[in-house]
Amino acid sequence: MSHALPVTPLDTLTAALRRVLPLLPVVAVIALLGLPPSPSDEGGANIADAVSGLLVVCCAIHLVRARRRPLSVTAALVLGLPVVGIALSAAGAADPGAGITGLTRYLQIFVLVPAAVLLLVRDRRDFRLLAWSFVALALWQGAIGVRQYVTGTGASYQGADVRAVGTFGPTDVMGMATVVAFGLVCAVALALGTGEARQRSVAVLCALALLPPLALSFSRGAWIATAVACGAQLVLAGLRRAVKVAAALAAAGVILVGGPGVGTAMLQERITSITQVTDAPDQSVTDRYTMWAAATDMWREHPLTGVGLKGFPDNRDGHASLALSSGSDISGAGAAFHKQPLLSPHNMYLLVLSEQGLIGLLALAGSWLALLVCALRGLVRVRRTPADAAGPGLAPGRTPQGTDCALVACGLIVWQLVDFVYADIGGPSTVLTAVVFGVIGWWALMDPSAPAGTVASAPAASVREEAAAR
Repeated sequence: MSHALPVTPLDTLTAALRRVLPLLPVVAVIALLGLPPSPSDEGGANIADAVSGLLVVCCAIHLVRARRRPLSVTAALVLGLPVVGIALSAAGAADPGAGITGLTRYLQIFVLVPAAVLLLVRDRRDFRLLAWSFVALALWQGAIGVRQYVTGTGASYQGADVRAVGTFGPTDVMGMATVVAFGLVCAVALALGTGEARQRSVAVLCALALLPPLALSFSRGAWIATAVACGAQLVLAGLRRAVKVAAALAAAGVILVGGPGVGTAMLQERITSITQVTDAPDQSVTDRYTMWAAATDMWREHPLTGVGLKGFPDNRDGHASLALSSGSDISGAGAAFHKQPLLSPHNMYLLVLSEQGLIGLLALAGSWLALLVCALRGLVRVRRTPADAAGPGLAPGRTPQGTDCALVACGLIVWQLVDFVYADIGGPSTVLTAVVFGVIGWWALMDPSAPAGTVASAPAASVREEAAAR
């Protein structure tokens, strides 16, 4: 008679490590964004970008060893669509070297890294691990940002070093705001979804904790995108389940605007300025409008393929009006005062339109809209999952399993689409955008007809796996 050997804690730890091993390169990219970039990385690739390249290589090796088919036809079409416009624009670039550099960057952010993340995420447990990784990074960067505000060691804002920028420094003032916003969107989704009561409570606390650093980033674009994304999540989750979270967020917002120590005059003035972008715009808004007009003018001259990748800076002065300033004032957070040149329109859609033309914009934006539609379809499919398929522990009226993953994906894609109206790619935090598109893609591009265990596993199969695990 054979006797089974007892399972030791070491065996459990080994099994857990073996399970998360394929996902470690993705987590490493997220974790490395918690480190301050070196001075030599300014304006170029950093260590997180290098690890993202390693992530793509690890994914290729993993696929070869596992003998798995790479992507479904739908996933390959959606992720590969941007290549058309990118390749045409790179071929038409005035500077071949700049064209190759731009081609590499766009493929990294919108094609290769998202595809690698999509392929390495195997099920919803992996998906949730990445969501919590976003939250952890946001809490770290947010804590640094709040400390910068309190101690007056942040980036310069209205003559005071109070702007929270985290480890990204004053040259990437949107970096911390982007990271914190991603974490907040993930935390709200995890709080609204199913799971243990303790997990939902922790997610609510994390969401509340991330509100102050987001406010102290003084980033109007990130505020608007986060409000729209979280509002969409509340609607998609159902008002009955979302009312408590909505009340908590509203109460926190009142405290931030009018409470002692947080609702400062600077913050209130920044909030008010959102409604004054046409009546009395400040210089930053004027510069943005001027660059938007310049990008549109470039597109009119080259409507189909644009001026070429990395061509906006070289063509800016020939299309911008005299209202454009010489650059942004940069100081604080350990940096000496200097002028940062304005080399992009701070609008992703207009940047693509000016450099890649109508073909590039339709290809890239078409890929993003396809992700949005597929993510929403995944949410509808999960909400229609029969109660018995979600496991015996699901009481009538409870949100079906997997809704938290759907809300994460839908919230992130909505945030990104709105934020691209006020920002574009660039800076150390850009590689996180690539990971985000991979996370969105995993949820949006799952093939319901694929058998469990393939790359495009069905949501129903994941539900059954979760139910068996319980």
